[in-house]
Amino acid sequence: MARAAIGSEIEKLIRLFSGLPGLGLRSARRVVLYLIKREEQLLRPLSRALEMVADSIKICSCCGNIDTTDPCCVCIDPKRDLSVICVVEDVSDLWALERARVMNSHYHVLGGVLSALDGISPHDLNIKRLIERACVPEVQEILLAVNSTVEGHTTAHYITDILGDCNVRVSRLAQGIPVGGELDYLDDGTLAAAINARTIF
Repeated sequence: MARAAIGSEIEKLIRLFSGLPGLGLRSARRVVLYLIKREEQLLRPLSRALEMVADSIKICSCCGNIDTTDPCCVCIDPKRDLSVICVVEDVSDLWALERARVMNSHYHVLGGVLSALDGISPHDLNIKRLIERACVPEVQEILLAVNSTVEGHTTAHYITDILGDCNVRVSRLAQGIPVGGELDYLDDGTLAAAINARTIF
């Protein structure tokens, strides 16, 4: 019987890292070994940071963003344009737009898209709160910044229909977003072009 090369605690850490996007077992082993070799500079600070985030993370009750405060830092920012709400599928899309610095609006995170195959209905998404926010007098435009997929288009059409009774303009991202593309993987220039060339939906 072969002996175990590493202890169970390290093996567990490797398995946890291998569950992260883009990391398999081999990559996870390299990451864990790198962290262990730099215990004071990386491993311990990372451990403390993870614990702090786990203890303080909150979902914004207004827009659905992930932050350490509720409402989140975007929702309470007085410099934001109150007239536009940018609707995204996931928090990663919100972060991508913020990283590109092309929006100064408020956001709304749906938490996914409509998908009959996956059994995701309007009740599973953060749509009810969006309707409430869209009907506020200050809001003039709802920008649907959903991914250019079949599910994204279906969700955009559904939201456009249900916002028909609200006195708002509904727009979509335009050029720059390829069919099948996802916001989180696009470069800042592409995101900026799509924002600047948005069209009425």
